[in-house]
Amino acid sequence: MDRSNEITDFLRSRRARITPGQAGLAGDGRARRVPGLRRDEVARLAGVSTEYYTRLEQGRAGNPSQEVVAALADALQLDPVEREHFTDLLSRPLPALRTPAGPQRVRPGLYLMLQTLEHVPAFIIGRRTDVLAANRLAREVLTDFDALPATRRNLARYYLLDSQARDRVGDWEKIAAETVAILRLEAGRHPHDRRLADLVGELTLLSPEFTTWWNDHRVLRRTHGSKHYHHPVVGDLHFSYEALQPPGDPDQTLCVYNAEPGSATAEALRLLGSWTTDGPQEPAPSTR
Repeated sequence: MDRSNEITDFLRSRRARITPGQAGLAGDGRARRVPGLRRDEVARLAGVSTEYYTRLEQGRAGNPSQEVVAALADALQLDPVEREHFTDLLSRPLPALRTPAGPQRVRPGLYLMLQTLEHVPAFIIGRRTDVLAANRLAREVLTDFDALPATRRNLARYYLLDSQARDRVGDWEKIAAETVAILRLEAGRHPHDRRLADLVGELTLLSPEFTTWWNDHRVLRRTHGSKHYHHPVVGDLHFSYEALQPPGDPDQTLCVYNAEPGSATAEALRLLGSWTTDGPQEPAPSTR
């Protein structure tokens, strides 16, 4: 991705969503040709010159100090994840050459943990929302990622390009848009990831909704929340999910879909577990 364009589009989108009243500024009587705050208003709120902010928004200001980044984040009312993304965009120098990252590996202990969590869906997500490993119920509730070619085992690709996902994922539009926001955060952290760029290009071409969500520059970190799926056999499933980063690998996330004990969802999962069985498991980590 072009780092300068990313900085420009992100800052423009964030100042466009804040009115002078929300920023605590009194009206000055001038006609507004743009939504939200002007550049000079953001500069005044952050305590920098308009010229400097203009160069910063155009990606021409180099690497600003932490104090300037914090002041701009306050002026633009960024949430914690947006602040992290903003720091990624501004602080990471653009190297002339970046060696591509090697394949991600799920260590044996995590792989065994997925099998231990046999009563609920659980899976491990890597960079670009790649699905690195999934237990039996995760493959049953979402889709059988293991049956797909390795290049297609990707959560964003599933949500946005698999026609069955729209029927199976409750509140599909919300979940799909949030997944795009997660990819945006990834793009800020790994601007030279060729495979991520290829995924974005594929989603741009094949998903009617992707470009709109991508261009709003929303960023999101996967943490916890609720999920709703509709299984073709057992019906509606309601989960409380937790997304945890395993110690030692910040680029992997363990996702666990918990069900309330005694609930209809827990009973449906028990039935699914009794109807499906895993084949023999290799005592080795999954590899992408």
